[in-house]
Amino acid sequence: MNASEFRPLHAQYDPANAEPEREPPADPNAFVATLRRIGTGAASDGQPWPERHQLPGRCLQLADADCALAGLRVVAELMLAAERTRQNGAPEEYLGDRVMEGLKMACVALTAQVAERLRVPE
Repeated sequence: MNASEFRPLHAQYDPANAEPEREPPADPNAFVATLRRIGTGAASDGQPWPERHQLPGRCLQLADADCALAGLRVVAELMLAAERTRQNGAPEEYLGDRVMEGLKMACVALTAQVAERLRVPE
């Protein structure tokens, strides 16, 4: 049997064309590294929940609540700045009623997230 002059149609591993494996960033405060830590249960400061006597699931719930509270603070500060701009700033600098409504809805959603995560299962 003669060998075919065409290359096989099966995928073959070629180390020269392989994508380099992505190394995690060396800086622990880098954006992607922080997102990974948050995904594995880190609190808003980027560290795991400090109370070690909790069950792992409860530590994750407390870390989620901590992150939601940090987000709630940011949204509340945005709302305060927008309200002060409405009262004291130029009319063209006001964010508008739709943006204010969106910020208030974000506050409600984050508050509900915190309340749900802090609820102790019976």
